[in-house]
Amino acid sequence: MGASVSRGRAARVPAPEPEPEEALDLSQLPPELLLVVLSHVPPRTLLGRCRQVCRGWRALVDGQALWLLILARDHGATGRALLHLARSCQSPARNARPCPLGRFCARRPIGRNLIRNPCGQGLRKWMVQHGGDGWVVEENRTTVPGAPSQTCFVTSFSWCCKKQVLDLEEEGLWPELLDSGRIEICVSDWWGARHDSGCMYRLLVQLLDANQTVLDKFSAVPDPIPQWNNNACLHVTHVFSNIKMGVRFVSFEHRGQDTQFWAGHYGARVTNSSVIVRVRLS
Repeated sequence: MGASVSRGRAARVPAPEPEPEEALDLSQLPPELLLVVLSHVPPRTLLGRCRQVCRGWRALVDGQALWLLILARDHGATGRALLHLARSCQSPARNARPCPLGRFCARRPIGRNLIRNPCGQGLRKWMVQHGGDGWVVEENRTTVPGAPSQTCFVTSFSWCCKKQVLDLEEEGLWPELLDSGRIEICVSDWWGARHDSGCMYRLLVQLLDANQTVLDKFSAVPDPIPQWNNNACLHVTHVFSNIKMGVRFVSFEHRGQDTQFWAGHYGARVTNSSVIVRVRLS
């Protein structure tokens, strides 16, 4: 008998594992190229993480060139005006101090409502004085266009007051920009009544210097809304267009009460308050 022949398959030889790719060391890039790469990183990440990588990265994040490159990407009219302002209103070099453009790009204060809690998510962020039965939050009886929430703060039978003081430098604006004469501050407030009760309303907005001295102000003392008013809702606006040098804070204060002096919450209803800084394009 012939010997049997085994015809098994040849054993596969495992393919060699690919060598791990060497990690890209961005620090080896030329500074001008690294600057372009970092300009695509979100500003808050630049300030919070990239700045801590090494001294070289910290110097780039603390310098002006990176932030000017980020601002240059906005080709709209406001973006071009901002870039021009940032170049012409540079702050003097300060040892061991980051460039203020970093906070500006991270906080994005231009065109943003600086008032916190404008529509009544509780009373947080407001300094309040409770008159009568105090402030409460209710749903709007009339739709307020553009409001982030259709809720409002409601006053009582005695004057109820609330206030916010906005630190413009903390919001991301720097002194040279504030003193440039090229920005304006727009304030706005909505107030109204419930149909069965009349109400009164007051608004006071003040521009303050670093010592809280009043440099300019706007006050609104409109006529009371009468009873049986079909849930009237009114809009108050003002623009500070000639900003005096030295403005560092904005104080926004409004108050209201009803005219029937009823217990409960039948007074002025306020909502969608705003303070917005804009660039003057002309």
